[in-house]
Amino acid sequence: MGDSVVHLNWYFGWGLVVSAFVTGALIGIFFHQEEFLGGYASFRRRLLRLGHIAQAALGMMNVLYSVSTNRAEWFDTQMASWAFVVGGVSMPMVCFLSAWKKSFRHLFFIPVIALLVAVIQTLRNGPP
Repeated sequence: MGDSVVHLNWYFGWGLVVSAFVTGALIGIFFHQEEFLGGYASFRRRLLRLGHIAQAALGMMNVLYSVSTNRAEWFDTQMASWAFVVGGVSMPMVCFLSAWKKSFRHLFFIPVIALLVAVIQTLRNGPP
């Protein structure tokens, strides 16, 4: 039970960190251009940067969860584990999609709810 949760979040977290490095390298190729995606302060460029940072930060959160969960309650642990994964996938995705088409910004409730559930369930389980 506990090992599958640890492995899921550990591998997913490190995979998200690697994807953040790759994403950063790809978008970094164009960042020297003053007007890339409408300039530094443009909505599109801000959302692209936010998505990139969300990948790295939520990857680290998944790794942190994998090494800190006490695995007390199977259901709560599984719920928190999967909620961190859903948040880790959906937050960067919604950021990148919103940079592409503004109307996708209405989907931010998905990663926000998932990450709130993850944190609340983790706090309910207490320290390791």
